[in-house]
Amino acid sequence: MPPVPPRPRQGSLDELGRPLRDVTFVVFDLETTGTGPSTAEITEFGAVKVHGGEVVAEFATLVRTTDGVPPLITVLTGITDAMLAEAPPLAEVLPAFLEFIRGSVLVAHNAGFDLSFLKAACERVGYPVPTWEHLDTAKLARRVVTRDESPDNKLSSLARLFRARTEPCHRALADARATVDVLHGLFERLGNLGVTTLEDVHEYSARVSPAQRRKRTLADDLPTGPGVYLFRDGSGRVLYVGKSASVRTRVRTYFTASETRTRMAEMVAAAERVDAISCAHALEAEVRELRLIAEHKPPYNRRSRFPERVVFLRLTDEPFPRLSMVRAVRADGATYLGPFRDVNGAELAAEALLEAVALRRCGGRLSPRRPSPACALADLGKCGAPCDGRQSVDEYAVLVAAAREAITGAPDIVVAAAHRRMRSLAEQERYEEAALTRDRMAGFVRAAARQQRLAALGAIAELVGAVPTAERGWDLAVVRHGRLAAAATVARGVDPRPWVDAVVATAETVRPGPGPTPAASAAEMERIERWLSSPGARLVQLTGTWAWPAAGSARAAAELPAPPPADPRTSHRTTHQPGEPRRPLHR
Repeated sequence: MPPVPPRPRQGSLDELGRPLRDVTFVVFDLETTGTGPSTAEITEFGAVKVHGGEVVAEFATLVRTTDGVPPLITVLTGITDAMLAEAPPLAEVLPAFLEFIRGSVLVAHNAGFDLSFLKAACERVGYPVPTWEHLDTAKLARRVVTRDESPDNKLSSLARLFRARTEPCHRALADARATVDVLHGLFERLGNLGVTTLEDVHEYSARVSPAQRRKRTLADDLPTGPGVYLFRDGSGRVLYVGKSASVRTRVRTYFTASETRTRMAEMVAAAERVDAISCAHALEAEVRELRLIAEHKPPYNRRSRFPERVVFLRLTDEPFPRLSMVRAVRADGATYLGPFRDVNGAELAAEALLEAVALRRCGGRLSPRRPSPACALADLGKCGAPCDGRQSVDEYAVLVAAAREAITGAPDIVVAAAHRRMRSLAEQERYEEAALTRDRMAGFVRAAARQQRLAALGAIAELVGAVPTAERGWDLAVVRHGRLAAAATVARGVDPRPWVDAVVATAETVRPGPGPTPAASAAEMERIERWLSSPGARLVQLTGTWAWPAAGSARAAAELPAPPPADPRTSHRTTHQPGEPRRPLHR
């Protein structure tokens, strides 16, 4: 029987690409009071809307700031406080600008800078941050313009090269007009190379090998909405798991110059197939990505591959409880603190607690009926010696109650003990030991605050949350004991109440286990927390209560300075305090 020929398939417009002449671009520039969007403000918007090579509209306005313009910025841009005094505030300008750019592809020179301020402006005003398709003329120039033509890729240099009609002068509209001419000059050169669609512009690079470029067909049948994608090799082994708001668009970037990571090039070379799982919204994609990484442990994913390697501190349930380090939580009546990402973090927190509460540090079970010799810690005042009978069960229980309160409630006893020791060490000019004591205390407080948040979410039998979408619909999520059990998206203008009933009825049944993370990983629960804290989020249904201690560790954690970036060269590998006998924390 002869083989059946494949059925012809009509290519979609997305597959054919969008001709540059049919795309509406908004070339924009922002002037600001500094270089960091977290501390600086926008002082001026300038934008030019272009379609088919012709300017169709312009947008320009100054923006009143709250802290004034630094003198150096005034010298650079010519914008003064007097000029901004009568200008509209950001809350009035931003809606008009967002409406101006709606449905267009954004273009900027060094686009990352301007987009970071635009995103920060949306967050400051309380708007959801959209995902803007954009081009960066600086990056395009690096692909097209040679050093012989221009010594650098600054806007002023490129404007001279392409004979821009407007000279850039660090004013928003003038710089945007100059960037329009630079963009058209770059497009003209790209056209001579056969780059005629917007997709071609995104993908253009001489550094992409033909073999890598040919693999872009692996993305042809992938969904265009949010979801998770899995790169597999010829044997079906998962090489890499990722997520995206548009799976097909994101996967295509792995076969272009926009993907610059060396390990990703190795992964793409080995990949033979890409599978995708469509998701209702971004939260579901994040959660599925975490679960798939934990399940498959792909070699090219660096994070979240081994959630089972987390560490807990356990305050045991026995006549004379002690701290121990464990990998899992059990229903054994003990009190747990964690999870910690590594052993070092658990050791720091344990030492902070033991400095404040003189729990025994020896291993094994103790019986009040069978005394045993005390260790050196008793002579140093670091232990009440319940082992030899100097401390009764009732006396020791007072210490245990204080330790449990520090873990599950207010950490005041740990904070106070750390401050006393830091003052003492500082008076002796033992500053490195004082810093170590501070780090131990901060590690304990942050771990307790994190656990109390997670335990509060994990205790909720069922929670239904809703977050508004950019299209004015609703993203829904059913969370049971901290685990995402179902997700859905409701379109604009549709009554969400029947959808809530349907998504609850079809949600996964979740049977909780013990501990602060009874049904999901800490990473999944923290992503759910962030989603529920996003602008406009609503609690639709709640079974039980959602609260953590008013005087708990969250308050103390908020008073701590931001933790510095982790540096493996300076991380403390031991909790041994100079001058004290070394006592390992039993596991």
